[in-house]
Amino acid sequence: MPPKPHRVLLDRVSAYADEAAAYARRRRASRRPFARLYHANGRSSDHAADSSAGAELFAAAGRLIEVAAPQRKDRSR
Repeated sequence: MPPKPHRVLLDRVSAYADEAAAYARRRRASRRPFARLYHANGRSSDHAADSSAGAELFAAAGRLIEVAAPQRKDRSR
């Protein structure tokens, strides 16, 4: 006996919801901040934000962004 049509639809929606939840979990786990350095020989290295090298790289990047950012005009006038 074939399954009832609403059960087939419910199973399909449940499967999509499970896949979406698994994708969100994987994305959240892989979205930790890190710094990636590219070396002249083509090699790259990743440094976690909580490592000593990563903390220094994040601080240097923050300073570069501050220097490179355009100066905002005072809008209070």
